[in-house]
Amino acid sequence: MPSTVISTMRYNAESATLMVIFVSGMIYVYQNVPPEKYEAMTTSDSKGRFLNKYIKGHHPFKKIK
Repeated sequence: MPSTVISTMRYNAESATLMVIFVSGMIYVYQNVPPEKYEAMTTSDSKGRFLNKYIKGHHPFKKIK
């Protein structure tokens, strides 16, 4: 999962939450993310661009760190 801004992504289908750990160390958990959107993100050429276009501003989130 090479990305210049995202270090790791973890998805929990049961709770429909997407955890994104950025290269900077910041951690965000996005809620109500449908599994098909997560799947589309995993196959996207640019994970960061996908996050900005389809996740941020579309799903509530919590900043963990």
